[in-house]
This record gives sequence, structure tokens and C-alpha cells, in this order.
Amino acid sequence: MASVNSVHIALHTTTSTPHPHVLYVINVQLENGKEYQVFRRYSQFIALWKRLASSFPLPPKRALSTSCIPSAWVNDELIEERKKGFETYLTHIIHDVCLRNHPEVVKFLSAGDYMPGECQVAVGEKQQGHQEMSAKSSLGFLQYATLADEPEDKKRFIAASYYPSWASDTNPPEKIDFSKFDILFYAFATPSSNSGLDWEDGVQDTLKKLVSSVGESGQGTKIVLSVGGWSGSHWYSQTMSTEENRSKFIQDLVTAVDSFGLDGIDIDWEYPNAAGSGNPHAPEDAANLLCFFKSLRKALGDSKIISAAVTQLPWLGGNGEPLSDVSEYAKYMTYVNIMNYDVFSSSAHPGPNAPLGNFCGSTSQPKASAQGAFAEWTRAGMPADHLLLGLPLYGYVSKSTDKKLSTSTTISPHQCYHARNRVRTPKTTAPLGDLSHLWGQQISFGQMVAFGVLVKNDKGNYDSANGYTMAWDDCSDTPFVYNTSRKTVVTYDDTFSFESKTKFARASRMAGCFTWSLDQDHDMALHNTMRHHLGRD
Repeated sequence: MASVNSVHIALHTTTSTPHPHVLYVINVQLENGKEYQVFRRYSQFIALWKRLASSFPLPPKRALSTSCIPSAWVNDELIEERKKGFETYLTHIIHDVCLRNHPEVVKFLSAGDYMPGECQVAVGEKQQGHQEMSAKSSLGFLQYATLADEPEDKKRFIAASYYPSWASDTNPPEKIDFSKFDILFYAFATPSSNSGLDWEDGVQDTLKKLVSSVGESGQGTKIVLSVGGWSGSHWYSQTMSTEENRSKFIQDLVTAVDSFGLDGIDIDWEYPNAAGSGNPHAPEDAANLLCFFKSLRKALGDSKIISAAVTQLPWLGGNGEPLSDVSEYAKYMTYVNIMNYDVFSSSAHPGPNAPLGNFCGSTSQPKASAQGAFAEWTRAGMPADHLLLGLPLYGYVSKSTDKKLSTSTTISPHQCYHARNRVRTPKTTAPLGDLSHLWGQQISFGQMVAFGVLVKNDKGNYDSANGYTMAWDDCSDTPFVYNTSRKTVVTYDDTFSFESKTKFARASRMAGCFTWSLDQDHDMALHNTMRHHLGRD
């Protein structure tokens, strides 16, 4: 029986039998590629919600009709609100490992009418023909259209990654398979004290090799220069503070784009109006950033990429709260790269590094997840097709004897080994599975294999090894491994959590996904998983 891959509610219809109500047309796509439609009423969504005892909200039930004008009883604005809310609710359900295979969910998304607690055709089994469905339905007048009658979805989801300059030794540009990447964000140049660009030794040479290697490959991968980073954002607030400083900075950025033959600029300011790694900041930072984007777009033209690496919440405004309206920024930006990682770092009671959602309602950071970030940014007016979801190719090593993850404590950004730090393979003679030298630090997915914590199986997934037990945190939909005798817990992402997050990004109609960072994978396993579930292979 195939599982549901995605749901989409684009259409609705109405009936006056036995009383006026709306039917929402749910396009269901299975993992095996099969597609079909089911029709559900608001009351049926309520029935499902009650049966699941779900804490995830449904759109409010507000009056849609009027008895005064029968021919115009549907309020289109409220209908659209409901369709969006129902789709978000169902997307949440099918990405919740606790609920997605619940019998009520299977019945609700199967052909035929939904009656709570009664048997239905299982999802993935042969669906009834449209005439048969119509004959058995009390709403026999409906015309059941198939997805084949709709325009084919031509959306191309972006598969991107960050390529740090320090990866040039282990992953030289000439060895990269560029067919795997639509965009490579090259990290980093940094703002300078005089509002120009600073380059560490060798960074420009590697960038030249990267651009030339792309050209020789003929793959058309776009190279975007990322500026800033966790330890490289000290001068951002000053650089953005005046029109003169912004102009100097933009001039250097345009020069870099032109001289290296780049496809755009990525602003990795961590973070406007917040200290980040102890950076100067000011209440005007977000407003100045908008002025900068306007000027940068004018200087670069419409064809170049302008992106920004961001947290799960919109930039902080002058009052210290996330901006409630970022629609003006969207006019000048191509992508907003959501860094959905470093939610919880290493601790005696570790939490998930990169949650998909808050499925148990227990986290101290309910908005810090893939689902939370999508909700916050789109609610503030950033279009879904501007958003790239960030997926980490690393985790955290904790000194701990816990056998389950905790989400009861908040980790300050100042305590985190941020994703923009370099994760290097330390020289060690420790036996396989001993990670004590990494307590309190990050560990790449590749290191977990190299140090004997994980081993690749014949299905292309990864099993635990050398005394580690693999476990799954249902509350965040992420894996972890633990070894109580070694007092070690590792929170990380694997092929299964990448699948879930990528499917969420795709079902939410985001622009695509990116990984941090290219050099931390093992045999491209995680990045390839992301590509596959974006429909890119």
C-alpha cells in the first residue's frame, strides 16, 4: 500500500443538497506517483480533527453564505482562507510520523465519502471509477475531474548547497559533480571595516576554480557569492547604516559578480538587530537592509540572484520583534534561505538539531522548525516560492546518558557551535565509536560514518554500529543515536528525515531546499535523497 506523498487543495465546488455547503477538492499524490481526488466537507475535516485529537488548528468556521442572495451564497475570500488552512492541516498530518498512517487519516484520504470509524478503501489500492463514485455518492451531480485533466505541474524545485572555501582540500572544485546542484552558494567573503569586501587567503583562488569548473562541466550550475557568516558579520550593521556605506559595499559586490562571472549575491547577516556571535547591531538594521536590497537589485539587474540566509523568524524590527510584513523585501529578493538547524545544541539533555515540526507540542521553541519557519515567513508576506528550506549535513555530540530527546530547555545562540563554523575531522586514535573528543561539538554526517557510529546498508540508508542504538524522535521527526556506556548522544539528520523535510517543502510549494554544507555528506547520500524527493532525478 503506497503512502501519501502530498496533498493540494486548489479547487472547490458547491451543492444545495441537503442544504447549502462547500466541497473541497483534495488532490492526493501517492509515493508511487498515482494521483486522484477526494471531496470533503468542513464537517468531515472537523470529524477527522476530533478523531485524531490533533492540536494543530483548523481554519475557523465562519459563515460562508447568506439566505438573501441564494445565487451568490459563497464568500470567495473565506473559501480561499479555508482551502489554505485545510491544506496546511493535511500537510502537517501526512508529515507527522505519529499520525500519517492512522486509520482515520487513511480513510479520509481514500476514495469515497468519509465516515469516522467506518471502513474505507485503503490509500494506494485501486480507486473506484468516477461513474461508480458518482452513483454511490449522495452528490451524484458532481463531475469528478481527474488530475490528468489539469495542467501538468511544471514547477522545478531548486536543489542547492553551500560550498565553503575551506572544503577545497577535501572537495576540490574540479571533482564536484555539478549535475547535482542548481545553485552553489560559495562561502564566504565578509564585509570590511570600510564597507568593502574582505577575502581570506586563498578564497578568491578557489572561487575562480569553482567558476571555471562549472563552465567546463556544461551543467549550468549557478554560483552565488555568500557574504558574512556566523563569524563574518561584525561589520554588517555599520556597512548598512548609511547610503554612502551601502553604495561602497554594493560597488564591491557588483565588481565581484562581474570579475568572477557570478550569478548573484547571498547576504548571510547573522543577525540584523541581534548580536549573533557578539556583533554590533542597531534597531534600524532591518530597515537599512531593505534599502540595501533595493539598491543592490538596481545595480545587479533583474537576472541575478539576490538571496539571504535567515533564521526561522523574519528579521527583527526596531522594536526587537520579528517583522510582521516582509512583502516589500520580496520584491527585490530571489530566495530566502531558511537555516532550519542549530535549534538545540549539545547538552546533558539534548534536543533535536533541526526539527521538522513541533508534533508533541512540547518544545520550548515552537516556531523553530521547518513547519514553524514556513508559517512565520509566509504569514509575514514572503511568497512560498521565494523560500528555500535548509537541511543540515551535520549534527551535535552530547555528553549524555539520555535515551530520548528533551525539548524543555532553550539553547542561546551564544552557546551554539553555529552551522557556519567549520566542521573538520580531528586527528584521533580513539577506537571506533568513541566520540568523547567531540563532546559539545558538531559532527558531520560523513564523520559519523568515518568514526563507526553509522554504517551504510544495502538499501542506501544507514544503521547504527559499535554499540550505538538508533532511535527516532517523533516530536521533531528526526533521528538520534545513543550509547549509554560511552555517555554519548548524537542528534543529526539521515535519509529518512531528509525525505520528510523535502516532502514538506515540496508539498508547501517552496522554491526547494539547500544543504549546509556540501563537504559534510557521505557519498552524497543525503543530498541525493533531497534531490530525489524534489523530483530532480
